[in-house]
Formats: sequence, C-alpha cells, structure tokens
Amino acid sequence: MNFLIVDTYYPAFLRDFYASRPELSSQPYSVQWRALMDQCFGTADFYSTHLRELGHEAAEVVPNCEPLQRQWARENGVTLDEALRYSLVLRRRIVPWLRRTPHDDWLFTILEAQVKAQRPDILYIQDMHATPPFFLEAVRPYVKKIVGQIASPTHPGADFRHYDLVLTSFPHFVERFRKDGLKSEYFRIGFEPKVLGRLTRTDLVDVTFVGGLSSAHSQRVRFLETIAQAQPIDFWGYGAEHLAANSPLKARSHGDAWGLAMYQALRNAKISLNLHIDASENNANNMRLYESTGVGTLLLTDHKDNLHTLFAPDTEVAVYHSKEECIEKIHFYLTHEQERAAVAAAGQARTLQEHTYAHRMRELVDILSEDL
Repeated sequence: MNFLIVDTYYPAFLRDFYASRPELSSQPYSVQWRALMDQCFGTADFYSTHLRELGHEAAEVVPNCEPLQRQWARENGVTLDEALRYSLVLRRRIVPWLRRTPHDDWLFTILEAQVKAQRPDILYIQDMHATPPFFLEAVRPYVKKIVGQIASPTHPGADFRHYDLVLTSFPHFVERFRKDGLKSEYFRIGFEPKVLGRLTRTDLVDVTFVGGLSSAHSQRVRFLETIAQAQPIDFWGYGAEHLAANSPLKARSHGDAWGLAMYQALRNAKISLNLHIDASENNANNMRLYESTGVGTLLLTDHKDNLHTLFAPDTEVAVYHSKEECIEKIHFYLTHEQERAAVAAAGQARTLQEHTYAHRMRELVDILSEDL
C-alpha cells in the first residue's frame, strides 16, 4: 500500500522551531522536513518509518507548516494565488473596517498538489477537524481510501461523511461513529523507542505534569491545584497565563515543552502525573500513558475502566481514584524508591513490548488490509 499521512502541527511549535533556525526556511524541502521530523513532535515520521519497514510506501506532510510547504511548491512548480483579500473587522470592537489580508488558500492548493503527485492508496488524515469536506471532495479522484484518525472531542456539526474509515483511540467513540453511519475501528496511540537514544536523566524533579491548563480545562486546573497544595508540581505546557496569581501551579510553570523537550521533561521526573480530559469519559486513552512509561518514568494516572487492558494497575502504572488517593500515592512513591523504580521499569517494559509505533503500524495494516 501507498500511504500519504497528513498531520497538522501546533502553530506555536512551528513559530518557535523556525525562529530558532532562521536560515532553515531557505533550505530545500528535504532538509527542512528532516529537521522538523527530528524534533519528534506528535507522531513525527513514526508512521512512515515503520510502514516502510513493513514494505509499504509512506510519507508524511505537514500542511500548515508554511515555510516547508511553500518550498515544496517552488520545487514542484506549483503556482500560488498570492492576491490580497478584504475581510471585515471591528476597530475598537465598534467601527466596521475593511482590512486587506493574505488568504490561506496556499495550504490546500499545495496539499492537493501533493496528493495528486503521490496518488496514494491511503490518504491518512491525522487532524480531521482541520481538513474540510471541500478538500476531501477535490482529492477523492486521486486516492483509493480516505482514512481519518481522531482522539479529541468532536466539534458540533463536524461532517466526517467523506471518510471511508474513522480510527479512534476512544473506545466509546467507535459505536457512536457507527451509529452515525460511519465505518470506525478502535486504534490505540503508541510510543517511539528511538527517542530514548536522545534523552538523558539528570536533575530529577519529584512530580511533573505535561499538558494544557487553558480556560477550557477548568476541572483539570482545580484538581491539579489541590494536588499542588500538598505536593509541588512542575508544570510544562500552555495556559499558565490563565491561572490565578496565587495558583500553586504558577510558580513552577516552565512554559511549553515540544517534542524532544517534552520527552526530556517526562524523563527528568520521578513521577509523571496524568489526568485525562473529559472526552475520555471512562476510558484510558491519551499519549501521556505511553510517553511517560516509554521513557522509564513512573506514571501516576487516573483510574479508567479499560486501563487494565493497556497496563497492569499498580504494577506497571500507579493509579488513583480520587484527589486524596493521588496525594497519598505521590507521597508513597516519593518515599519508597525501590517500589517506584519497580513500577516504572515494569511500565516501560510493557510499553516497549506492546505499545510502540512498530506494533501500531502492524495493527494499522491489518485493519486496512481487511477493509480494502
């Protein structure tokens, strides 16, 4: 099979990445792409690497990475409409005003050209909310199957009817998609072992939380602030500006950690604290399960009904059912180093034996082979 994997990246990460490498945007597409993938952001090139190991053709594109994509367009003779358009804005939130702004048609123009150039058997969309139906309609003649993957809340009114198959790591989403007439299968997230060779372990901190604390995470913020009053937490991620001035999380907020920096933050913790978003409901799902255990750090995660199908609770990962139990287990594992090390080692062994992207790509090929 021939795969084209389409994955959008956080704009803040892309801005930071190119700002720290001002010369990179003038480099050939292959050089920019390799430098970007080497940051191990999200799933990077983990899918294509292991799909090629299985004998398939595969490539990733990052459609919202403007310097990278525009370089591809230049190298492949794609002409872009650079005209300015007018948009209506409110000056001082009152006075209507026409503003000339560049439009973003370049994104889908280039992506459509990439699909036409590769003509994949599988167009694999990692960010279904960022890929509108009009684009899927436009590229349908050049692909055999359009497959989407989602592990986030679905937006109201989201239209996924153009997908031949929807994969999700939310077990409860599978039946909901099927009831909506969509073909859907359960497909778990994973870990890429190659990051381990690029990490060190120094200056350990007690407890680390990596994630978002925006205004949309109010329950998470309240939970973590309660924990942080009893045990300081080093926080890595976005949203600290939304915290109250007296929040116990604010003083130990280190800002965003992308890609390898995120893995290093997890590696440098004695305990990685995990808390699922509301959309997970009663199911363990998120990437932190595999990232924390994968780097060899003890994962302390909230109880979910299906967690035992992924890890052995309190043997391979530590589990809490309440704020009080979370605090108790933090104190226990910080004062019992051997027990902490044993659970961390067991969790890492389980991830490396069962939850890597090499495993996931074999599962993906099995799903798609049956579907095709």
